[in-house]
Amino acid sequence: MAGLIRRSDIDEVRARTNIADVIGDYVTLKSAGVGSMKGLCPFHDERSPSFNVRPGVGYFHCFGCGEGGNVFDFLMKVDHVTFPEAVERLAQKIGFELHYEDGGGQREQERGNRARILAANAAAEKFFREQLLTPEAEPGRRFLGERGFDQAAAQQFGVGFAPRGGALAQALRGQGFSEEELVQAGLLGRGDRGDVYARFRSRLIWPIRDTTGQTVGFGARRLLDEDQGPKYLNTPETPVYRKAQVLYGLDLAKRDIARQKQVVVVEGYTDVMAAHLAGVTTAVATCGTAFGVDHIKIIRRILGDSEQNAVASAGEVVFTFDGDEAGLKAGSRAFEEESRFNAQTFVAVAPDGLDPCDLRLQRGDGAVRALVESRKPMFEFIIRRTFAGFDLESAEGRVQALRAAAPVVAGIRDQALVTEYSRLLARWLGIDPAETLAAVRAARSRGGPSTRFARSGPDGSSSDSRPPADSSSYRPAAGSSSYRPSGDSSSYRSLSEGEARVEGAPPITLASLGRDPATRLEVEVLQALLQYPAEVGPELSGRVVAAAFADPSLAVVRDAVAVQLGAAGDPGWVDEVALEAPEPYRALVRELAVAPIPGRPETLAHTVRAVATSLVDRELLRRKRDALGALQRIAREQEPERFAELQRELVAIDAERTRLRGE
Repeated sequence: MAGLIRRSDIDEVRARTNIADVIGDYVTLKSAGVGSMKGLCPFHDERSPSFNVRPGVGYFHCFGCGEGGNVFDFLMKVDHVTFPEAVERLAQKIGFELHYEDGGGQREQERGNRARILAANAAAEKFFREQLLTPEAEPGRRFLGERGFDQAAAQQFGVGFAPRGGALAQALRGQGFSEEELVQAGLLGRGDRGDVYARFRSRLIWPIRDTTGQTVGFGARRLLDEDQGPKYLNTPETPVYRKAQVLYGLDLAKRDIARQKQVVVVEGYTDVMAAHLAGVTTAVATCGTAFGVDHIKIIRRILGDSEQNAVASAGEVVFTFDGDEAGLKAGSRAFEEESRFNAQTFVAVAPDGLDPCDLRLQRGDGAVRALVESRKPMFEFIIRRTFAGFDLESAEGRVQALRAAAPVVAGIRDQALVTEYSRLLARWLGIDPAETLAAVRAARSRGGPSTRFARSGPDGSSSDSRPPADSSSYRPAAGSSSYRPSGDSSSYRSLSEGEARVEGAPPITLASLGRDPATRLEVEVLQALLQYPAEVGPELSGRVVAAAFADPSLAVVRDAVAVQLGAAGDPGWVDEVALEAPEPYRALVRELAVAPIPGRPETLAHTVRAVATSLVDRELLRRKRDALGALQRIAREQEPERFAELQRELVAIDAERTRLRGE
């Protein structure tokens, strides 16, 4: 893969970044003992804080929901960005210049252009928002007011106004932006003669942001009759804005989408505003283009909608459409891509055909919430839409409708639902259930275009001959997203970005371990090794990982630590240990790396060495027991050399235990 970030640069960014400072922007953290901080988890609702951060280790872990990882993992999970994006964001924050392998020079130049365009967009958004308060923007304020949006709503969604003339260009040039940069950002257009002009004039403006909240483009609504342009005008394609890859409102909705496992897709900017203000805070909209494959990738990533996680996620995608013919056609187009989701898909159409904005205006916030609650399964919507073209009062019409609807039912991935929808189809058409079921089975056996919606079932079988929609670029971000060298050791890649996961076995956690003193000691010594390897020291660490462990799960972690012991304390050392451990044990590694160690800061070094010494002492005691047992089982006269050897071993063990206790 071209443009991989150098491994050394990733190490440097992580080493220079205080994970507590980054997480502190999202979570209020308080001290929770030596080197530990705690707060309310941003990934699940809780009243008592169970979200722990260890700045010294560079790791976080929630003992409530099990989420954990390093600073890159945190940004990937909380802001739903990719691994390279997380690294680049932190590098920009600390002012560190990244280097790329294999074509990285072009990538660095692109990053420079992107940074300038993003800065220009941010400045333009501020300018537009200020202009909404001017006398010239009265038509825009009136437009908002007529649709039930006050000044507070406009501020919440960053709505602004683009004035006539070159005021925007003048203001941004005064801030150091060149004419070419403003053209690249799509804020200015260039005419046939090379002259430039303001792209947005006398229009209401909505900022379009990516998942991280950066403004990548704008949507503009016509206000004046003399404006002969399109009703809605968006930023053209730029290095930072691809209309097929952005969803309006996603920056505001992403956390609730992830929490509620639901996304509501509406049709316009004002619909998003109305839905959010009405309490449907998972609403998003496309920006001047139909809902497509790239939008699905974004939503799947935030929902956690993967093949492996299909049952656990149980997510919902709800499409709302106007009740007119255009809206119904949009619903049919959405169904074309329905098979790309593992989440359940629904359709919500107001009985009188009102969109969410008009619905809120006429009937209040509760009506918008009720619209979403009244959603119907996508398959039911499409089947009933299929009936619209046939005369169901005639026998011929009912038979034709059955033939048209049977392939739709055949495409349902859940066999139980196929049977149920076959029965519903019989009831809706007034046909014998056995006849509809036979028609559905025949449609499934025929295959062809009508069954392109079929998807893999629990057994992995599928009637779909296509490859998965985004199989080349999408991988579930389940579990840890730590990274390891890929090919050339000079660059990293994230597990969540492309490495296959081993699924099936439940994760091993601290809660699943025993409470006996032996297990507790082994837990504490692994905490010490993972969190404070320098304080334990290389010699004592080596003896710890060579010792026998009573708990088999902790013994697996010990082996993983032993493999990576030479890199103890290096950036990413805990990640590498987690990668060495089999998948079910990685959660245990993450917990051990974050679980607080009792004690005071001034006695920390003594505490961790004392724990490690206790385990080594226990190992020496085990060896002494074994030596004494062997000594008692042999006759001194018959095996004098072996007898003497065991006596020397016992003396050496006692001397070593005395030395350890005296340290």
